[in-house]
Amino acid sequence: MFNSQLTAFVCVADCGSFTKAAEKLFISPTAVMKQINSLESHLNLKLLDRTPHGVRLTPAGDVIYQDAKFLFDYSKRSIASARQAMNACEKTFCVGTSLLNPAKPFMDLWYRISSDFPDYKLHLVPFEDNHEGILAEIAQLGKKFDFLLAVCDSKLWLEKCNMLPLGRHKKMCAVSREHPLAKKDFLELSDLYGETLMMVKEGDSKINDMIRDDLRRNHPAIRIEDTPHFYDMSVFNRCIETGNVLLMLECWQDVHPDLVSIPVHWDYSIPYGLLYALDPPEDVLRFVEAVRNLQ
Repeated sequence: MFNSQLTAFVCVADCGSFTKAAEKLFISPTAVMKQINSLESHLNLKLLDRTPHGVRLTPAGDVIYQDAKFLFDYSKRSIASARQAMNACEKTFCVGTSLLNPAKPFMDLWYRISSDFPDYKLHLVPFEDNHEGILAEIAQLGKKFDFLLAVCDSKLWLEKCNMLPLGRHKKMCAVSREHPLAKKDFLELSDLYGETLMMVKEGDSKINDMIRDDLRRNHPAIRIEDTPHFYDMSVFNRCIETGNVLLMLECWQDVHPDLVSIPVHWDYSIPYGLLYALDPPEDVLRFVEAVRNLQ
């Protein structure tokens, strides 16, 4: 499911030499070098430094190497999920899971009511938190997966699914570990004066729009930078690269290892809940009702 040149590149990086990589790949060292040369030419990047003692990654090569390892792992999990789907029995609830919308909170619900669904199994369906493609994923509720437990105050999301509210998550602020605010245990709004606060652009979330209006009227010393309507890893990376402050949720504190999430003395929060299709089947409705009765 991925480029064979990328496989050769990762193998060379792991082995530290073309010869050892060739032995593992069961091809000649010359063939390995040709694949690496072709990959570097295609990307217009130098990925490896050749030395008398072997090869080592360039800074660009290290980035490609890390991402390639992620792609390989994701591909394996995707194939495994496809095989599970092929072999799944008819009585299966499919649950969406991603970095920002993990399956664990759903599993906590499932353990409390699974006795009401003794013939059902769960199948986890991974998807990516891509701000350009997330709406297409939400539209797959009822097709690709039956449930998603997620934070949701999005008009665009709620046009495509139903939501059973389950609670609220507090809003926090996140900064890079090198940021001066990272040493604080709590933030006052005055701590943000002179800072640039990254938050989703207007028009999709009533709560985020309310927060923006409050900051504009009462705390004009806080600059605001728009992000896409839906966060993905590019938003967290930009926070680190720019040294800005990111409006964050308490449930995302461990999403990025280079970010520190800090509570703020304010009352801002956002709802989370169980998302399901607009026109769900009977068993999905029974599950939703069982969850409702837990509250």
